[in-house]
Amino acid sequence: MILIGFYLILFIYALFIGTFIYGFNKMKSTFSDNKPKTSFSIVIPFRNEAENLPNLLQSLSCLDYPKELIEVILVDDDSDEKFSMTNYDLSIISIKNVRNSNSPKKDAIHTAIAIANKEWIITTDADCIVQSNWLKIIDSYIQTENKRMVAAGVKLLSKKGFLYEFQNLDFLSLQGVTIGSFGIKKPFMCNGANFAYEKSFFKELNGFEGNSEIASGDDVFLLQKAIQYEPQSVGFCKNTLAVVFTKSEWSWKTLFFQRVRWASKSSVYVDGLSRCLAMLVFLTNLLFVIGFCLWIMHLFTYENLLLYFGIKFLVDGVIIFQSAEFFNQRIRYLLISSIIYPFFSSAVAVYALFGKYEWKGRSFKS
Repeated sequence: MILIGFYLILFIYALFIGTFIYGFNKMKSTFSDNKPKTSFSIVIPFRNEAENLPNLLQSLSCLDYPKELIEVILVDDDSDEKFSMTNYDLSIISIKNVRNSNSPKKDAIHTAIAIANKEWIITTDADCIVQSNWLKIIDSYIQTENKRMVAAGVKLLSKKGFLYEFQNLDFLSLQGVTIGSFGIKKPFMCNGANFAYEKSFFKELNGFEGNSEIASGDDVFLLQKAIQYEPQSVGFCKNTLAVVFTKSEWSWKTLFFQRVRWASKSSVYVDGLSRCLAMLVFLTNLLFVIGFCLWIMHLFTYENLLLYFGIKFLVDGVIIFQSAEFFNQRIRYLLISSIIYPFFSSAVAVYALFGKYEWKGRSFKS
């Protein structure tokens, strides 16, 4: 009976991931060479990013997009570090964050939108780098598809070492599921490092009202509100030239707390699909851990454990390779990472239910 439960959960998991694989393939990469039209306020919340901000601002200054259609709004969230701004060929506004909730990043975006002069808001993170055609591609997608909210891809900057490779595989799977969910017209996830929306649309959605006490989720919760309100106005720009590059975490501890922060959002998702998938992923990984422990105690056969892992490995591998091909990423340490990941993921999920996490030098309840 227990064995049937194991394989039933695994079957449902494979069905879900298979659907996202199908959705990923349905998404086409399109681009029309339209004359730039959309004006963007690029919002960058930051805290203690003196090392990273110059790289981001340098990449923004190299954008192949009319300068009169761009403004950059830096929102300093009580940084301890001093950041000196050198001359960039950009319109840059630097302001202090106005705190009104338990979420510093949502407050920072609210603070920026209140003074933004452009019709579209596009958010990214201080540790990111953008490509020269970033806004040109996003603008083309907006004009061609007539969207009011647009998500786009995020890719980890290449680095050496197993920690990076482990993160990269996880990140690729998340991006694959994200793109796949848009492909089946059931989007529920995006990344705030590359997320754009009309300022007027943000106000129609009442911004982050209803989830401002949750420290993270400035991207996902807003996306889910938009899907409930006006689903046809939300889209994903699947174009490699629109991808933003971001840094990986530098230690296992920071990676663990980052994933705890991400996991802490799942219990309050308003979208049924996202809640089901979060629970399903947790159960699928946890059952492997339980199966492994039962095998150690000679209560579960090696053949069953190997079959369970093999099916999961195959399903996960397809969406990872699919995503890696799009993002032009190499795949390394897939087997060992796939063995470690269920233990890591289960620990994150359990900790997120009861523990606290650290973010930007602050502690938050999960």
